[in-house]
Amino acid sequence: MGFKTLLAFIGVSVASVNAAALQSHTCPDGSRTSNTACCAFFPLLQDLRTNLFGPDCGEDVHEALRLSFHDAIAFSKAQGPSVGGGADGSMLIFPDIEPNFTANAGISDSFGAAVAITNCPGAPRLEFLAGRPNAKAPAIDGLIPEPQDSVESIFARMADGGDFSPPEVVALLASHTIARSDHVVPGFEQVPFDSTPFTFDSQFFLEVLLKGTGFPGNGSTDVGLGEVESPLPLGSGADVGELRLQSDFAIARDARTACTWQGFVNEQEKMAGAFKAAMAKMAIIGHDKIHSLTALTFPATKTIADIDQSCASSPFPSLASDPGATETLIPNCPHNAPTCVILA
Repeated sequence: MGFKTLLAFIGVSVASVNAAALQSHTCPDGSRTSNTACCAFFPLLQDLRTNLFGPDCGEDVHEALRLSFHDAIAFSKAQGPSVGGGADGSMLIFPDIEPNFTANAGISDSFGAAVAITNCPGAPRLEFLAGRPNAKAPAIDGLIPEPQDSVESIFARMADGGDFSPPEVVALLASHTIARSDHVVPGFEQVPFDSTPFTFDSQFFLEVLLKGTGFPGNGSTDVGLGEVESPLPLGSGADVGELRLQSDFAIARDARTACTWQGFVNEQEKMAGAFKAAMAKMAIIGHDKIHSLTALTFPATKTIADIDQSCASSPFPSLASDPGATETLIPNCPHNAPTCVILA
């Protein structure tokens, strides 16, 4: 499927999703869901798996993850919403503008981070929230951190763009365990960042800590911008060796993040959990998550007076109560049942 065709299809599908009442529902394709808004995504899900990602943890999977990050981080608390709307799909809606920025070189597809990453052994399932407002304008250039940037500027950009702490930046870099570069090493494509680029594992965090010995591709004769010596530069034919980014090297050795980085080595669940949490935070940059969920309330007939509060040092959150003069009934959810129902 062509890039622009896919972008257009995704854009239409996402734009068609609005809030829907939670209930058991059979979609036109026979899929069952508790939310009618999800029906628009089943055909898209199948199309992506069949015509784009296939069964492999390959190039398109990495590009979908990369696109989700580049779209979301194009936001600035300091400069305001006019410079970019965050996770608003602006790359999809303005495909002739943002994908042409230097930092976005090679980006080619989306919906998908949540769908794509399921192809990769070891990867967590990512949260997906539908119904965000469509982008009204493209983001400006210069909001995407690049590998030649200093650690200080990367941390500052990530804090301004998504309120990410340095350890959360490290967690997001777990995506590099399935990453390959097409534009850093001159003349070479699909250059991996670790020795297991088709598995979502912590090998990347180990290998970035190894001492560099050379450069992949043509060696030191043709070094890319933002590239530093790799521990595994040896190549043969199409196997060009391993790439190491300057930013990965520096963040792994920065005093603010060195222990977080080392802490992911051989800690698969810890790494995957931190990545999932950071990706969930990234997915709502520029939006208030409460808009896509029901605000927390007291069940009907309950108020603050019914709270048995043990924490005396902090006030209890101010919450409304659900309407109704009778106690809230909780739906019955039998094991393997297609839906939850309130029994009479």
